[in-house]
Amino acid sequence: MTFTRRTAQAAAALAVLGAFALAPAHAQDKPKVALVMKSLANEFFATMEDGAKAHQKANAGQYTLVANGIKNETDTAAQIKMVEQMVAQKVNALVIAPADSKALVPAIKAAVDKGILVVNIDNRLDAAALKEKNIQVTFVGPDNRAGAKLVGDYLGKQLKSGDKVGIIEGVSTTFNAQQRTLGYQDAMKAVGANVVGVQSGQWEIDKGNTVAAGMLREHPDLKALLAGNDSMALGAVAAVKAAGKTGQVQVVGYDNIGAIKPMLADGRVLATADQFGAKQAVFGIETALKALAEKKTQAQMPAEIKTDVVLVTKDSK
Repeated sequence: MTFTRRTAQAAAALAVLGAFALAPAHAQDKPKVALVMKSLANEFFATMEDGAKAHQKANAGQYTLVANGIKNETDTAAQIKMVEQMVAQKVNALVIAPADSKALVPAIKAAVDKGILVVNIDNRLDAAALKEKNIQVTFVGPDNRAGAKLVGDYLGKQLKSGDKVGIIEGVSTTFNAQQRTLGYQDAMKAVGANVVGVQSGQWEIDKGNTVAAGMLREHPDLKALLAGNDSMALGAVAAVKAAGKTGQVQVVGYDNIGAIKPMLADGRVLATADQFGAKQAVFGIETALKALAEKKTQAQMPAEIKTDVVLVTKDSK
């Protein structure tokens, strides 16, 4: 799968992000952009960080980058502290993949009040929580529900009405986890499959493995496990193997991380979705830099800029 295979609509959206040239800046005038991510133990976010650093290196004369992430997917308190540190360092813009869609909003409000431009990537901040704080934060990213439905629809071709399936959800308080579950449920409803459970694997391999193993024990006739990300899919694959059901229980994921590719090739994983992790932070950074160059305020920023998400299977090029 290569990044060049975008839909025309998504290509146009991304062109908007890239279609600006920053004016030459003296070193002391360069904006400082903070990138705050979720767990860097997750290959998706490590790839995201690498992509952001490569972009900054290629544009070193235009901005400086401070990138950081938390140690695990649920350490929301640590991420809030990172945001507070970035405010204290007087960064010009903050690009954030929030660990929790609601809990980060007060810290983000504090950043906006200090004049820092904030751009939201990966996991969408809660609309009601933002409205309560009277702020708007641009979300730059894919439609997670649509992406998960692509994966679920592909799996659905292998199922028949009444087949039992389980959904391994990400951190349940995150918008993208909720949206991916809804996308999976949309697809399963369309084929008449029976979703016997939705349980959180907290985006992590070990927890995904525990949830999958429990579902397989409780439902010996389970036909598929739909994981909200590829880390949990890796855990599900191990659980299927331990249960002696490789080839009998289908597994799907989301993110298209490197570790999933050999499993797609040999059938241990049926499908995943690619939302181009290496580019996610870059989209957010370019959106922030464009707004800074145009001297836009937070309130003048667009509500949303959609990026691409595509289905990946063993037959994808």
